[in-house]
Amino acid sequence: MPDKQSSMSSSGPDSASDNSEGTPVGGRYAKYVLFVLVIVYVFNFIDRQILSILAEEIKADIGISDAQVGFLYGTAFAVFYAIFGIPLGRLADVWVRKNLISLGLVFWSVMTALSGTAKSFTLLATYRFGVGIGEASATPAAFSILSDYFSPKVRATALAVYSSGVYIGAGIGTFLGGMILDGWNGAFPDVTVAPFGLKAWQVAFFVVGIPGIFLSLWVNTLKEPRRGQSEGIVSSVHPHPFRETLQELMAVLPPFTIVGLMRIGGARVFLLNLFFLGIISMLAYVLIVVTGNIAQWIALGVGIYATVSWIQNLRIKDFPTYSMIFNCKSMICMCWGMPCIAYVTYSISFWGAPFMIRVHGLSASEVGLYLGLGAALGGWIGVTLGGIVSDLLRRSTINGRLIVIAGVPVLSAPCAYVFLTTENTVTAYTFFFLYSLFSPMWTGCGATTVNDLLMPRMRAISSAFYILMITFIGLALGPYLVGYVSDSIGQSGVMSGEALRQSMIFSLWMFALAGVFILASFRFLARDEATRIERAKAAGETDLD
Repeated sequence: MPDKQSSMSSSGPDSASDNSEGTPVGGRYAKYVLFVLVIVYVFNFIDRQILSILAEEIKADIGISDAQVGFLYGTAFAVFYAIFGIPLGRLADVWVRKNLISLGLVFWSVMTALSGTAKSFTLLATYRFGVGIGEASATPAAFSILSDYFSPKVRATALAVYSSGVYIGAGIGTFLGGMILDGWNGAFPDVTVAPFGLKAWQVAFFVVGIPGIFLSLWVNTLKEPRRGQSEGIVSSVHPHPFRETLQELMAVLPPFTIVGLMRIGGARVFLLNLFFLGIISMLAYVLIVVTGNIAQWIALGVGIYATVSWIQNLRIKDFPTYSMIFNCKSMICMCWGMPCIAYVTYSISFWGAPFMIRVHGLSASEVGLYLGLGAALGGWIGVTLGGIVSDLLRRSTINGRLIVIAGVPVLSAPCAYVFLTTENTVTAYTFFFLYSLFSPMWTGCGATTVNDLLMPRMRAISSAFYILMITFIGLALGPYLVGYVSDSIGQSGVMSGEALRQSMIFSLWMFALAGVFILASFRFLARDEATRIERAKAAGETDLD
């Protein structure tokens, strides 16, 4: 039977850990909080994206392949980001969210800076694991805070503005990385005379990592809003937030998952978990044999197994949340369709800079300037415009946000294709800007649609699952598979630049699969949103005051 008590957040003696305040919804302070959180997200993606422009130098320095570079950017980061996103999402649902964001910011900034000390693939991958863990704290908590500060009528716009930090940060990371590379290499062409013998790519990690530590102090000054205040569904305070989070961590972190499931679910659940483990292990083994990449498929297999274990645990301990996520057809469509779009966007975003350097023979600073600023400006306009247009369309039709999402593959694919096939540099830059404008328009719409389908107390954990799907399919698979296919084509004698071009073009087919799920969601969304409270009550939810 579902543990209905676990679905409630009752007050208790330890509730002092929550310092939420009755702050105005949608007022000036709400906009100030949004501004600060956008800056946090900018730093989040500067630290993540800078690896793109540094990739060519890192490859040459420590001797790795395109597939390994894709692993560092994608899987090494994504698996830990996804796994720890679940317990940290739960912590965001039961603890002070601005404190969680502040602490996570310190951790991932330190890990980014330490990446500059790495002298091997293994050590650099380890620090990328740490960056993933730290960054997993930010977005679920930020989505939850902003959903309380802004009413549903303007929520897509607010979350779209927040999500613009992705593209601003990615653009700045590419631009700043290129400037540091060429500047440092110009000043110290002989690395033996450089300060501490540092190479340019190592310096870049220091430069972007250290400032985040100071930014965390600013984040810690924000006021925590009352959970659910924007909709009049105010949840009570959880008495033991860290105990709850530890239990969530044990539910998702192998091998503790097996012990926990045996304890709460009995032999039947335990055997089912072993069955899933066997299937996942078999698939991972086959993929290792086919690709020869052990790290990629073991890491991804561990991540998928952790997710399956967490889903089993959630079904037993918090059936209302489980039901609202996995028994909701439009939610499932969103959690498959959006990651398919992300597969393309992550792939083009990461490999765009190496592509321009290889194919067009450009310097890192030039690529960083035009691709970086193009991504920042185009992404900011696109994601913000997507949120505004979707909120306007939503006033006339329940599927207004889905209309915007459906337009993303249609508008983005031609721009990406021209960017990858033109021989003219100016044309390439122009269509990359247009691609950067159209491709992120789904971001705020998708996050808002997911939040609108859930009850307030479930939003951070459901956002964590939504982000987990985007992370596994979009980030862990996209950049790696583009790199792997590029390596495979290159082994046949094709030049590295042309091999990368062909691989990136092939990735655009994921837009078609995204379209299937997006169109399916048109059929279910109206009913699922209209029956949200009824479905929650039917699943056993009691915290609906």
